[in-house]
Amino acid sequence: MTTADLKNWPIFNLLEPKFVAKIHMVVVYGNLGNEALIVTKDDEVYALGSNTAGCLGTGDSQSTLSPRKIDILCGKGVQTFAYGSGPHVLALTKKGEIYSWGHNGYCELGNGSSNQGLTPTLCLNLNDKIVTSIACGSHHSVAITDEGEVYSWGQNNCGQVSSGISSNQAAPRKVNSALSGKVVVSVACGQTSTIAVTDIGEVYGWGYNGVGQLGIGSYVNQLSPCKVTGLTGVVIEKIACGYAHTLALSDEGVLYVWGGNAFGQLGLGSKANVCSPTKLSIPEMGRVSDIATLHYTHISVAMCQGGKIFMWGQCRGQSVITPMATPLPHMHDALACYGTPSVMHEPLILDDDEEIGIIESMRNAFNDETTSDLTIKVHGKPIYVHKAVLKIRCQYFRSMFQEHWSENNKDVIEHETFSYDVYHSFLKFLYTNEVDLPPEHALELLDLANAYYEQQLKRRCIQMIKQGITVSNVAFLYSTAIEYNAKELEEFCFKFALNHMTAVIQTPNFAKLDESTVKTFILKAAYAGAFKT
Repeated sequence: MTTADLKNWPIFNLLEPKFVAKIHMVVVYGNLGNEALIVTKDDEVYALGSNTAGCLGTGDSQSTLSPRKIDILCGKGVQTFAYGSGPHVLALTKKGEIYSWGHNGYCELGNGSSNQGLTPTLCLNLNDKIVTSIACGSHHSVAITDEGEVYSWGQNNCGQVSSGISSNQAAPRKVNSALSGKVVVSVACGQTSTIAVTDIGEVYGWGYNGVGQLGIGSYVNQLSPCKVTGLTGVVIEKIACGYAHTLALSDEGVLYVWGGNAFGQLGLGSKANVCSPTKLSIPEMGRVSDIATLHYTHISVAMCQGGKIFMWGQCRGQSVITPMATPLPHMHDALACYGTPSVMHEPLILDDDEEIGIIESMRNAFNDETTSDLTIKVHGKPIYVHKAVLKIRCQYFRSMFQEHWSENNKDVIEHETFSYDVYHSFLKFLYTNEVDLPPEHALELLDLANAYYEQQLKRRCIQMIKQGITVSNVAFLYSTAIEYNAKELEEFCFKFALNHMTAVIQTPNFAKLDESTVKTFILKAAYAGAFKT
């Protein structure tokens, strides 16, 4: 994915382009999707957002719209993040260390206390271990070491930490029992449950099981890991846990589902809960290559044959009970556009060698003499363009370049009706859909847009004019709106003038209005009650 894909998360919309260009990895989290962490290409870590429960790790509880540096994590080589709904956050470094911060009412930070953590600190009991993977439930945390051991801590009211007791676990403790001697390679957490996958593709679950999210054939909570026997003979490569449901992907690209299904998140065509693994067989999906969900949500997402993205479950408040194909290119996009809240199931890593997309390519092509096949000289100054682009984007040029027109083979067109700056802005708009022009030129650009029948550009000009309207110029703008048949602008100017009637009628621009326009204005003002006593 590229920096252009960040547009799906509003929290990044205020970032400066130069800062965005430095981003290597991001994660969006929080109950409203209002917090984010950023790792730059030069290994600095920043946070921004509402800072609920100190989850930004900036040392205080101050929210911020601008990125703030988390000094203690800079230079540590942060590899990934995991987070709970408190929220609390874990960061895993290249050395295999875990730093934690944020909400800690259930000891989910693993630092030996239940005090809120405003600054990242190392988890206890893991100093001699190299952690390779991390995961979080709502209020518990899990880690896997390079030896395939599982450590867990935090809230344990349902056995999700698997410590053999139901009290909260304040520091990481190794999960034994059925996992003794097993090599665990991945782990995922539901709200209050935990699922692990071993190196031979076996699946074990523990914690809350009220809607069958452990997949063990019953609805009984498990205080220790219990093997999912319904997958015997199936090699599972990846597990993903939603709030109360589970997705499992086999090495053959087959998807198995179980657990809560109140929103259709199992994709089975009903809303009935399922307590044992059930194959999700949808012909249109074909072989499944990746899956995603997270403990915040009831949505399920899969990447299927041909790279097509399917989603189902709770999608923007709607219950989709059968997988639906989307036009989206990435699973991250599906969660951003349809998940509630719009958070990330895992950090988004941006491509280092970012390919230039079509939008940027079009932007770069404008006024590029090396690729241009047409020069438009405005008052003698050249603007280098492409006939194909002009024909595609503008009806005026499409008509102009018809084969029967004798000028269509010319390499240069002379133009003197509009100023260079305005015509340059107009042509650039055809390439970029942006208006790059000072507001004072908006009227001339509106004249051009009107002459070239560019309705979208007319609307943009009218918006610019509205933002610059004053008592002194409103009469002139009112008459211009009438001239260009811009009804919306005409009405806007009229209402503005009506609200400032006494001042407006004393301006030089009002005095310059022709008799017909003044008469029409006075009649409209009278009907609006401007002269009632």
